[in-house]
Amino acid sequence: MSLAFEELDYRPTPIGALSLRRRREPGRDDVLYEIKLGDEFLMSSRFTAAEIALARLGLAELRGGDFEVVVGGLGLGYTARAALEDQRLASLLVVEALGPVVEWHRQGLLPLGAALTSDPRCRFVEGDFFALAGDPEAGFDPTAPGRRFHAVLLDIDHAPDQPLDPANSAFYGAAGLERLARQLHPGGVFALWSNDPPDPAFLATLRQVFAEARAEVVSFPNPIQGGESANTVYLASRPA
Repeated sequence: MSLAFEELDYRPTPIGALSLRRRREPGRDDVLYEIKLGDEFLMSSRFTAAEIALARLGLAELRGGDFEVVVGGLGLGYTARAALEDQRLASLLVVEALGPVVEWHRQGLLPLGAALTSDPRCRFVEGDFFALAGDPEAGFDPTAPGRRFHAVLLDIDHAPDQPLDPANSAFYGAAGLERLARQLHPGGVFALWSNDPPDPAFLATLRQVFAEARAEVVSFPNPIQGGESANTVYLASRPA
């Protein structure tokens, strides 16, 4: 790539302008991919440690095998790929509301697109994760209403109290989480990425719904600001 910066695609969406950018920084060999919604960065390939940890920590909570898993939010695909690296996984449903993001992976515009689209265990569903989570009778899989899963891994909003769309806020209350829990098998796991430190109030809400809940802090180097940054992965499980 000769250009230091390229905008690979730009699309208007109901919640703002969506753009995919690729750039190379002076003095560095790696190529960065970034997805922006309006002026906000949704995802950067510079910072992926917590997205990968979301899948690894969530699936590490499970016992047995032949797991059926949902990932909420496709983004650059790091959570989905980390889930597929677990050989115990039988199927992965990736729910993404923004059609262009799915297209970018299918068209090979993103580095992980080929790995995700060629794995027979992985299937994309274009839909609103929060609407599907709130309807247990229909559920996440349009081909199998009421299907239940062993784990749901969610990486969409910045934090439980910082949704990209205010309409998502109801999901993070006890009633919304209860509807999600009904779509999990006994012993099933809900894992959630957050950009913020652990929130005691949200942990308390999780513990109202699930048998167990805790927060894991994931630290990673931050070459822009120097030192380390940290995200949070919440882990909650149904009774076995």
